[in-house]
Amino acid sequence: MSRLAKSIIFGIIIGVTGVMISFVPFSLDVEENIGLNVLFNLRGSRNAPPEVVVVGIDRESSDALNLPGDPRKWPRSLHARLVNNLISAGAAVIAFDMTFEDPGPADEDRVFAEAVRKAGNVVLSSTLKGETVSLTGREGSPTHDVTIVKMVPPVPPLEESAAALAPFPLPKVPVKVSQYWTFGSAAGDTPTIPVVAFDIFVTQTCRDFLYLLKVFTATDGYNLSLEKDDISEDRGVEKVIRRTREFFISKPRAAERMLQALDNSGAAPQKELLLTSLIKIYQGMNSRYLNFYGPPRSITTIPYYQILQLDEKALERRQIDLKGKAVFIGRSEYLQSAQKDGYYTVFSQSDGLDISGVEIMATAFANLIEDVPVRPVGFYAHVMILFLWGMTIGIVCRQVPPGIAAASLIGMSILYLAFAGYAFSAAGIWVPVVLPLFFQTAIVFFGGVLWKYMDSNKERDNIRKAFEYYMPDQVVDQVVKNIGNLQDSNQVVYGICLCTDAEHYTSLSETMDPRTLGTFMNTYFEAVFQPVRNHGGIVSNVVGDSMLAVWVATQPEPRLKQASCLAALDVSKAIQDFTWSCEKVCLPTRIGLHSGHILLGNIGAIDHYEYRPVGDIVNTAARIEGLNKFLGTKILVSEELIKQLDGFLTREIGKFLLVGKTKALTIYELIGRREDCSELQSTACALFADAVDTFRWQSWDKAESIFQEVIRFSGKDGPSRFYLDLCGHYRAHPPGESWDGVVRMDHK
Repeated sequence: MSRLAKSIIFGIIIGVTGVMISFVPFSLDVEENIGLNVLFNLRGSRNAPPEVVVVGIDRESSDALNLPGDPRKWPRSLHARLVNNLISAGAAVIAFDMTFEDPGPADEDRVFAEAVRKAGNVVLSSTLKGETVSLTGREGSPTHDVTIVKMVPPVPPLEESAAALAPFPLPKVPVKVSQYWTFGSAAGDTPTIPVVAFDIFVTQTCRDFLYLLKVFTATDGYNLSLEKDDISEDRGVEKVIRRTREFFISKPRAAERMLQALDNSGAAPQKELLLTSLIKIYQGMNSRYLNFYGPPRSITTIPYYQILQLDEKALERRQIDLKGKAVFIGRSEYLQSAQKDGYYTVFSQSDGLDISGVEIMATAFANLIEDVPVRPVGFYAHVMILFLWGMTIGIVCRQVPPGIAAASLIGMSILYLAFAGYAFSAAGIWVPVVLPLFFQTAIVFFGGVLWKYMDSNKERDNIRKAFEYYMPDQVVDQVVKNIGNLQDSNQVVYGICLCTDAEHYTSLSETMDPRTLGTFMNTYFEAVFQPVRNHGGIVSNVVGDSMLAVWVATQPEPRLKQASCLAALDVSKAIQDFTWSCEKVCLPTRIGLHSGHILLGNIGAIDHYEYRPVGDIVNTAARIEGLNKFLGTKILVSEELIKQLDGFLTREIGKFLLVGKTKALTIYELIGRREDCSELQSTACALFADAVDTFRWQSWDKAESIFQEVIRFSGKDGPSRFYLDLCGHYRAHPPGESWDGVVRMDHK
């Protein structure tokens, strides 16, 4: 599969994963609690519409009026004066975020009720209370409990005089307030205060809506009476809102037709905006997200006592302009210590000051005026955004290295956040933030790194499989880890080198075709390699019919020396078995061993490297192996390797100055494991040692007789024949009195 195809598949997986996670309740909660916070903080505060005013019942007013801090204990005649002053100032609608379910003094309730009745545009708050009812089965035993929500109205005089009654339920802390009900489904689809107040506000200024609604209801055969008398009768506003709501629910397409007709009506922009918002209220869901304007008191707030002090002169001077505005009355403190009606929101202050319930109510109303609530993107847009974002970052991160991928993710996330912030600021459009920027981005980055790691492991496994044909496992591990810089794996170690060379290979290669020769040599090397591997050696190099194997350690270890000698003996035995299996072909193999410090690593340049040892020890081991040819032996080792090593039968062959060397080496022949050797072999070795000592004393005749005795005793003996030739040569050409017994080799 191509890299691009893998990237596309990875992107699709990230996109689909993001979409699936987005529908998990936890994800929805995170977006609401964190995502909205991010968007509001990016946007900051904004100006609230001037048509909305809050009259705050606060400590400043209670102190100015010499009243208790609890407004429930205030005389209701003060509220009557407040309503009268607001009406005189031209308020379009008045809404109380206060409950009056407990009766007060009769004259106080009567005065307040009369002021509310005269105003004709006052909305009072009703309380929603849950009552648990136990249901019983046929036998009369309780089966389960049901909670019934009831609306508790104000005291009768106020209930009868209000233009409308409506609740405004909000959750208390620690739940964050981000939504409000437009219609309370738990209480029979009851409209809430912002909706009722907005309906009054619009119908007082826009009779067009009533006419438009009447036309459409008549067309659809829905008998909805919208006469002025019907609206102004007792609680007529609530009845109209309920019946209008029923109409839009039963006729889902009516709202679209009304909006289209409104577009073609040529109405003034402000009026068209209000009517459009009103239609969307009836058309939309039961709840909406609040588009807050900022921290507490972002909406114009006037202390309660200042409204009571209004007079005609103040209105004429327009010190307080309330004409045509919606006024909301309730508790609104600017000090956290005095706050009794605060709600935790995105703009709650670090000092603990929350937004008051009346300001949230006014915010909901202001959103309706502007028709800019917080609007989550639609289902299909939501799915496409998460899918396309996940696919895009998935493809990008799979196509580039991790460092560039991280930088790309940061850059794309900044652009995405800028787009989301702009859409939120301009139109209140809520694009998901947390899921794409944190979950999907994190999944992409770590998933991409994991996938790349898996790909790298797969590639490394392929490399390992290829290298295992040429190197041992431990070396392959090292090379694979440092494949980016092969020279980093070079190291100076103590090593034992074992060299082999097959006799008659040149003549054999002339008699076989290349394919047959290749097959034959693979079988040969399999026999040679196996003993080396069995004893922990590394087959380092193969050239033609020769093999170089090494044992390495940080310092000389008798264990490695013994392993290399055992390997040499087993190689010799394996060659004998191989020769027996090949009846017509024979490849006698010579072996040489030497030990010392070597450079072990990847040797080469440009685009060709070989893993092999380098140093004088390697060359010397090759010269020792070559010495077998002259001595007629199979396994020769240096004194450095064999000294202090028990368990083997060896014999000292003598001191030799090998071709190209400046220092003489004492060479031994490795005959076999001591337990495998006969007494005859041990005797022959002792006799050969006497002959070599006699040879070094330049007693040529005596040395010759002893070497001949060794030959008679053990049969063919290459070293004895070699020394017999030297005795004859030195008899004719004496080496001199200063001769140290070193045999100088002139040929490889």
